[in-house]
Amino acid sequence: MALKSISVIRDFLATEAAGGIALMLSAAAAMLIANSSLAPSYFDLLARHVGPLTVHHWINDAAMALFFLLVGLELKREFVDGHLSRWTDRTLPFVAAGAGMIMPALVFLALTSNETGLARGWAIPSATDIAFAIAVLALLGTRAPTSLKLFLTTVAIVDDMGAVAIIALAYTPSINGVALLTSGLVFAAMLALGKLGVRQLWPYLLLTPPLWIAVYLSGVHATIAGVLAAVAIPITPPSGNPDDAQSPLHRLEHALHPWVAFAIVPLFGLANAGVSLAGIGIAQLLAPLPLGVTLGLFAGKQIGIFASVRAAVALGWAQKPSGASWAQVYGVALLCGIGFTMSLFIGGLAFTDPLLMDEVKIGVLGGSLLSAVAGYVVLRWVARRPRP
Repeated sequence: MALKSISVIRDFLATEAAGGIALMLSAAAAMLIANSSLAPSYFDLLARHVGPLTVHHWINDAAMALFFLLVGLELKREFVDGHLSRWTDRTLPFVAAGAGMIMPALVFLALTSNETGLARGWAIPSATDIAFAIAVLALLGTRAPTSLKLFLTTVAIVDDMGAVAIIALAYTPSINGVALLTSGLVFAAMLALGKLGVRQLWPYLLLTPPLWIAVYLSGVHATIAGVLAAVAIPITPPSGNPDDAQSPLHRLEHALHPWVAFAIVPLFGLANAGVSLAGIGIAQLLAPLPLGVTLGLFAGKQIGIFASVRAAVALGWAQKPSGASWAQVYGVALLCGIGFTMSLFIGGLAFTDPLLMDEVKIGVLGGSLLSAVAGYVVLRWVARRPRP
């Protein structure tokens, strides 16, 4: 069983790494298109209405709900039958993720405090992009111990949980009471199915679109419907066997993962990473908003995570990842500054002005690139010779 569990973890990390590479390629493609003769067609397509929503909103509000559904499934699995199932296992990732969200926000607010209206973007540098970070870590192969990969994965998962809470609480401008009540009734119906012992997936999937519509109309961001649906879907703890045919949650997570990793998230990157670099100079890069996002990700993340891990270990609250040196833990703290997907997503909720959103994109790309390169260099420099 232990061997199968290790195999499953390796498969998961391999899929995340491949998905991260796909995300990198889509982001690079978006940048190339936005700075080519195709730029007008690219931006016009994203702004074109298809039914009630633009193409851009269909991607960010509807398709990304499946991404949040997968995030919710991963969170629930980790809490019930994964690396967060015991309180002793939760301490280090919770402490690291918490400090890794607070410190970037403080750095951002310190750098943007003199500019009216920018404080709304405080949460932009708060989240880690698990696929991107795992892809960089995967480039190191056996030079990075498995404990580091598991630490990075669990911190990013807890990080995602915090980001979901921030989106629900901090970026909901107004509430439609009737729609919110309707979403609550649909959610309650899904929970009741679980209490009644329904283990087929189709009833839950049938109720998910009405849940999405109700949440969308309520004023809460529609992607939260994906997380709520994940909470309602039952899990049968299989003790290390994530493909157990008797567990609805595991079956859905297994089916969704490749679609999210290789279609939805790269599509999101293609639709959101495009920014024209024409006229961008040092002055624009050092403007408060892009500088706040860049340093929030690059400096805030590494300081918050590494300092909190050192403190937690020194106080006896948790143990350092086994087989890893402090220099390697620092390298992973740097990689946690890669905040691409969730940072761009929160940026789109924080600012509607296209000029501000372009500055957010520059900051996210800059901070994520600095974190990726610095983390890779540190981890490669301190790596021991791979064992046979």
